[in-house]
Amino acid sequence: MNLSSGVKLNNGIEIPYIGLGVFKAEEGDETYNAVKWAIEAGYRHIDTAAIYKNEVSVGKAIKDSGIAREEIFVTTKLWNEDMRQDNQLKAIDVSLEKIGLDYVDLYLVHWPVKGKYVESWKKMEEIYKSGKAKAVGISNFNIHHIEDILAASDLVPAVNQCECSPELTQVELADYCKQKGIIFQPWSPLGQGNTVKHPKILAIAEKYGKTAAQVILRWGLQRGFVNIPKSSKKERIVENSKIFDFELNDEDFKELFTLNTDKRYGPDPETFAF
Repeated sequence: MNLSSGVKLNNGIEIPYIGLGVFKAEEGDETYNAVKWAIEAGYRHIDTAAIYKNEVSVGKAIKDSGIAREEIFVTTKLWNEDMRQDNQLKAIDVSLEKIGLDYVDLYLVHWPVKGKYVESWKKMEEIYKSGKAKAVGISNFNIHHIEDILAASDLVPAVNQCECSPELTQVELADYCKQKGIIFQPWSPLGQGNTVKHPKILAIAEKYGKTAAQVILRWGLQRGFVNIPKSSKKERIVENSKIFDFELNDEDFKELFTLNTDKRYGPDPETFAF
């Protein structure tokens, strides 16, 4: 297993286990350089979103990389306001134009907007059938949200991207997704940089000669997750990719679950108001 290794989604296409997230990366040099460095380091998976406002820079870096389009897995997301304004079908076209692509590999409903997420999922079916997205999925959906869309549609989401870290292990949600054939994809796996300071993780990291971030990402990998750690620093981007040359033993793997406090660093899908 290495940086280009992936797992098959429920429609048969493969998503690399590690990707670069560009949340909060500024449009322009910051995003462009991060994507460029990631691709140079061997990443073949980039995760952006309409609301990140950096799709243009992501697309430019992919184009300038010289790597064939079909070798790079690109994710973007449908924003909440586009759902509220019934702009779902226009939104994908806007994103594709900004990134400079004919299709994205994965298109996600970014948040379960009350009164709109079921209807939006039906629009995602249209987007999927059109070929503008090779796969479609969801983000920040809890079990009851998923049950709502499955009751209204035969199309099972390929991915559910949610906040998850050793402080928010999401065992029940991840197990539910696995049962339904939905790949679980953590965002903020490092707890916005806070979890890497935990003494227990630092002790495990020292034992393996790795960083705390590498231990957390390896733990996610061993759970079968697809990780998208965010960084704009070249050395961190490279460091986050080096998780394929060691394995956590059973004791250390289980130890990370004991750190769960259901601590969120991001918004709660049940109470978000944007």
